[in-house]
Amino acid sequence: MRVNFTVNGRQQQADDVWEGESLLYVLRERLGLPGSKNACEQGECGSCTVRLDGVPVCSCLVAAGQVEGRDVVTVEGLADFARQRAEHGHGGRQRAEHGHGGCATGACGTPLQEARRWSAGGTDSQTGEGAELSPVQQAFIDAGAVQCGFCTPGLLVAADELLERNASPSDADIREALSGNLCRCTGYEKILDAVRLAAARQGEAV
Repeated sequence: MRVNFTVNGRQQQADDVWEGESLLYVLRERLGLPGSKNACEQGECGSCTVRLDGVPVCSCLVAAGQVEGRDVVTVEGLADFARQRAEHGHGGRQRAEHGHGGCATGACGTPLQEARRWSAGGTDSQTGEGAELSPVQQAFIDAGAVQCGFCTPGLLVAADELLERNASPSDADIREALSGNLCRCTGYEKILDAVRLAAARQGEAV
């Protein structure tokens, strides 16, 4: 069958798709978008997370035929997606203040004031020149939240969606939003730091 849908703002068409083919397979093997990772293929690890009509889903569990006429955003499209949100004033609808201090709240990572000073330049892996990143991608780099990188695309997509709907998430909010994304390298604390940092920078930019 033929599947027509939008990926990262562009109309895409996949031909000769068989009935059991997953969205993940179509993205990686037919459209050349390898950012979403193929790990468990059972919806348990979150490495293949994409946004389908705005909602984070495990693309390994979505049949390709289900995305006909729908909108998909992958990790490759996060920078453009974030820029469009900023230009149109969307996202961050909830702006309630939450505390971030003290181990009693589960926040035993780097203090926010120290984290705000982190900054790393994005570079293109092929040319070495500067590359635009979304705020959450930049925060993951600056906070040192990336190790082997296999889980990172799914975490970025999930974190980006969280920060779009909740500009000031509590630590409990962050843990809940990322609970479907597994990481075997980091111990998660730097990942939590990165989301806190992205939220803080987002608040300063408003």
